[in-house]
Amino acid sequence: MEKIIEESKQGESLVLENKPENTKKLFIESYGCAMNFSDSEVVASILSDGGYNTTSVLEEADLVLVNTCSIRDKAEQTIRKRLEKYNAVKRTNPKMKVGVLGCMAERLKSQFLEEEKIVDLVVGPDAYKDLPNLLAEVEEGRDAINVILSKEETYGDISPVRLMSNGITALVSITRGCDNMCTFCVVPFTRGRERSREPQSIMAEIQDLWNKGFKEITLLGQNVDSYLWYGGGLKKDFVNASEMQKATAVDFDQLLEMVAVGFPKMRIRFSTSNPQDMHESILHVIAKYPNICKHIHLPVQSGSNRILKEMNRLHTREEYMALIDKIRAIVPDASISQDMIAGFPTESEQDHQDTMSLMEYVKYNFGYMYSYSERPGTLAGRKMKDDVEEETKARRLQEIVDLQQKHAWFRSEEFVGKTVEVLVEKVSKKSKDEFSGRNSQSITVVFPKEDYKIGDFVNVKITSCTSGTLKGEAVGLSSMN
Repeated sequence: MEKIIEESKQGESLVLENKPENTKKLFIESYGCAMNFSDSEVVASILSDGGYNTTSVLEEADLVLVNTCSIRDKAEQTIRKRLEKYNAVKRTNPKMKVGVLGCMAERLKSQFLEEEKIVDLVVGPDAYKDLPNLLAEVEEGRDAINVILSKEETYGDISPVRLMSNGITALVSITRGCDNMCTFCVVPFTRGRERSREPQSIMAEIQDLWNKGFKEITLLGQNVDSYLWYGGGLKKDFVNASEMQKATAVDFDQLLEMVAVGFPKMRIRFSTSNPQDMHESILHVIAKYPNICKHIHLPVQSGSNRILKEMNRLHTREEYMALIDKIRAIVPDASISQDMIAGFPTESEQDHQDTMSLMEYVKYNFGYMYSYSERPGTLAGRKMKDDVEEETKARRLQEIVDLQQKHAWFRSEEFVGKTVEVLVEKVSKKSKDEFSGRNSQSITVVFPKEDYKIGDFVNVKITSCTSGTLKGEAVGLSSMN
């Protein structure tokens, strides 16, 4: 549930610049969190070298891939419907091959291939380099599967092919997997144990993005704050590292500073953080460098200590609140966002009220809120009865959403009268005469276009707001240009 699901991006098909020598066509769709969208760019790069150009037209594809998510039942049902659609097209184009990538692939491998026979290949998150071999198996008429989870794979040597829709913002993966074992979450089982990517390969990828004109990157991982490079391998094995490896290890605050210093005219975001790994040293780096965005996504999931323990969250309510106080003291202009689950097994009305009171304490800028959805394979799915009535879950979720809406208004109004720096990302959906972008706090800002262009850093004086959008007038280019 640390995985942020951006509803507006679900099912987005990736279309890239074509290579004239490539003769086959790939249709690839992504669902789920930012990690999946980032992985799809890695897959597109691997297959581009294997003779495939991307297409947005399903019917003309030789290969159809869907990058899947297992975080909620709704996500899995959506993907099943897409697979039905692919197979309907396949009946008129029998040469078309259909494959499932990502987290659902790992969880439902035998069901897809053997029982339901709805796909030709199944590829887990750590096996994308094996795609050319797996496709050769399919061409020979055999089902192909590789869902082996790796201790080393980070795809650090693959240069992702970017979706050049705006050429402004890009995702850069720095870790894979997760060691936290939250009882509601499938990630450790579908993406494996946590390992970090070599810092120089991260810097090289950002340099390539800078050379291509990108203005903002997001350092990405299930838990970026626990980034630790000591020469390769799993984070849990760091205890066995040599004294030299320990002395020369790079952790997240060092990596963040390295990127900020190396690319002073590039905006840097990161996601997602875990409260127990958000150390004070990271906050000081955020405060020190103006190009590091002042937004911290800090999932909490519940405000009840009893429920946090049931979830195997490695922090208490009090520790989380102390961390919020520290953020407010060190990075006073930071926005803070949340993930929250309503109706976790055994959640009482008092537990729910503890969540509401925590929200009142923090007053988050925005958040991602869900009712609990039992996921097969998780510890909660195996050991806990989903005993909160759906009607109760829905009511509690609505109360959380309503309170968040109130706090979002409060936080938005704090910006009115202030001037903020906005990176122009696109034309506003509501008016072709306005630009839309985000400020450092990751809040959407719209303003009249004038003579500015996409990719400019513009200072905008905020004149009004809604709960989710700031509106204003440009006062000039910022020093980031």
